[in-house]
Amino acid sequence: MGFTICGPKLSLCGLVLSVWGIIQLTLMGVFYYIGAVALLEDLPVEEGAHSSIDHFMAEVENGYNQNAFNCWIAALLYVITLVISGHQFWMNNRSSVSM
Repeated sequence: MGFTICGPKLSLCGLVLSVWGIIQLTLMGVFYYIGAVALLEDLPVEEGAHSSIDHFMAEVENGYNQNAFNCWIAALLYVITLVISGHQFWMNNRSSVSM
């Protein structure tokens, strides 16, 4: 039971982009989780609204953790896209072989 939603080229493109997205976002999530200094500029920290260094450090730590979880959630969404694209690629190849 299954039907094709997209063609073979689009499903192959979805497979390639999904694999790349999973790798990239998983690695970015790991780097955010370990607190890579190179990613500090991408944190949602307000400038000039810090009363103490402890408050600033807590906000930076919270930003790193939130961005790491956001990257991992996006990677999981790419896993779903990978499964759908893989299914479509299989369905298109199966239907072209049976003709």
